[in-house]
Amino acid sequence: MIKQFARYYKPHLKLFILDMVCAFTVSFCNLFYPRLAGSMIRAKDMNFVLTGAAVLLGIFMLKAGLNYIITYWGHVVGVRIQGDMRKELFAHLQKLPFSYYDDNKTGSIMSRLVNDLFEVSELAHHGPEDVFLSCITIIGALVMIYFINPWLTLILACILPILIFFTMRMRGELMRASEISREKTSEVNATVESAVSGVRVSKAYTAEKHENERFDFSNEEFKTAKRRQYRSMAKFNTTISFSLDVLYLVAFTAGGIFYFFDLIDVSGLTSYVLYISMLITPIRTFSTIFEELQDGISGFKRFKEVMSIPEESDEGKISVGVLKGDINFENVTFGYNSSDKARARSVIKNLSLSIKAGETVALVGSSGGGKTTLCNLIPRFYEIDGGKITVDGINAKDIPLKDLRRNIGIVQQDVFIFAGTVKENIAYGDFSATDEQIEEAAKKANIHDFILSLDKGYDTYVGERGVKLSGGQKQRIAIARAFLKNPPILILDEATSALDNVTEMQVQEALESLSKGRTTLVVAHRLSTVKNADEIIVLTNEGIVERGTHDYLMSLNGEYATLYRYQFKSTE
Repeated sequence: MIKQFARYYKPHLKLFILDMVCAFTVSFCNLFYPRLAGSMIRAKDMNFVLTGAAVLLGIFMLKAGLNYIITYWGHVVGVRIQGDMRKELFAHLQKLPFSYYDDNKTGSIMSRLVNDLFEVSELAHHGPEDVFLSCITIIGALVMIYFINPWLTLILACILPILIFFTMRMRGELMRASEISREKTSEVNATVESAVSGVRVSKAYTAEKHENERFDFSNEEFKTAKRRQYRSMAKFNTTISFSLDVLYLVAFTAGGIFYFFDLIDVSGLTSYVLYISMLITPIRTFSTIFEELQDGISGFKRFKEVMSIPEESDEGKISVGVLKGDINFENVTFGYNSSDKARARSVIKNLSLSIKAGETVALVGSSGGGKTTLCNLIPRFYEIDGGKITVDGINAKDIPLKDLRRNIGIVQQDVFIFAGTVKENIAYGDFSATDEQIEEAAKKANIHDFILSLDKGYDTYVGERGVKLSGGQKQRIAIARAFLKNPPILILDEATSALDNVTEMQVQEALESLSKGRTTLVVAHRLSTVKNADEIIVLTNEGIVERGTHDYLMSLNGEYATLYRYQFKSTE
């Protein structure tokens, strides 16, 4: 782990070395003070005292400048390393498969990205610097005491290993408590994120009490974990403090005995006592350092846990430009959590389907039949367990993910609108698009006039998740994105099911315009929207049970006809 952590210093090595050199110099300067004090007592010379005072003033001024560099640039190193790790983690998160986000809460991911890496930055600065400075001070003080009296040094050297033994023995308990505390912190963050995101739903259903209870539960677990961590920390610090007091008592008593028997003079005893104080201070600091180390190490371990998760498999070597849109499913099998046999849930079994370029194919049937899952397999949001999917005759696994997804446009029922302006949200279809191209896409999506009616037009802020827009307006912005992207393959997943009849008609017009000349897959529960599809496929848990045009399926008087008549029986 040390080796893995150390590589993040490499881009900032010069600054880190400067920090360490300054820390070493400060420690070295500190070692002069007790020795000089003893010499001043021994000399009994005013000129020597004044000269020594001037030397000390120079040393203190040098230390002041060095401490500024250590405090400022040392923290800058920590922040830069934190920024590098956060950038690396964020980029890795962008490449993780959908299954990771299915199994992990947003708040927990945020905690790893923000809280954990803050602790890592503290470790990056204080860890090496404080440990290095403390070790130099301890070793230097022991060396100086040796020159004062070797036997006193031997006494101290016998006690220090006992102190180190107790420190290392209690380190494990503190580390475990710190890791549990981190986990509970991420759970609190996840609960808060969920509650804030769903605040409109909780208010609509007057579920504030329920949300408070959920938060209280997470918060109590967090407090319990923190209490255990602080109990371990208190035991650790108390043991360290008591051991140091014993060390000081032994050192003070030994010094007094040596002075009584004239084994050390008053100047040597003065230097000795000052060096003992200097020796104990960094050892006390180790208790604080260990707290920082445990938090930082726990944060780094959680960072490495995410970084060790395999990214989306992208072994595609056949680069493609603009695809035609021929899609074939050959004996495709897929199930969620298929790697865990106990939780495996098969959704699609041995499905074969052929869609020609430019065709509009509708997927209908009862919920849970795998319609949306089937659409998600084309852009490889999930990897199939068996069979093969080809696009224009090329195995989808052989096409680089960027090339494949660049050729696919998706409009879903639950449209995600980013916190930003209308223009920024439409531009998601093509970030290189000009204002004229964005406006043209909006016109095709029948949203241009509405945008112009806003206070700031295309520069109007839409709020988080597009809270300032209606469902139909969000849908048409999503359609404008798709127009701007101009993909040969289009997936419409329940794009109008949540809209009222008037808005549905407006959006449907835009969708029909968008579908022209493209291979289009339509997932729909409202069968009125798919009557004109080139082919309608009825998909159930048993697979494809019916397929054909609307008129043909109605003539069969089977599953599709039953669904259709059920929806329109009141009108008939």
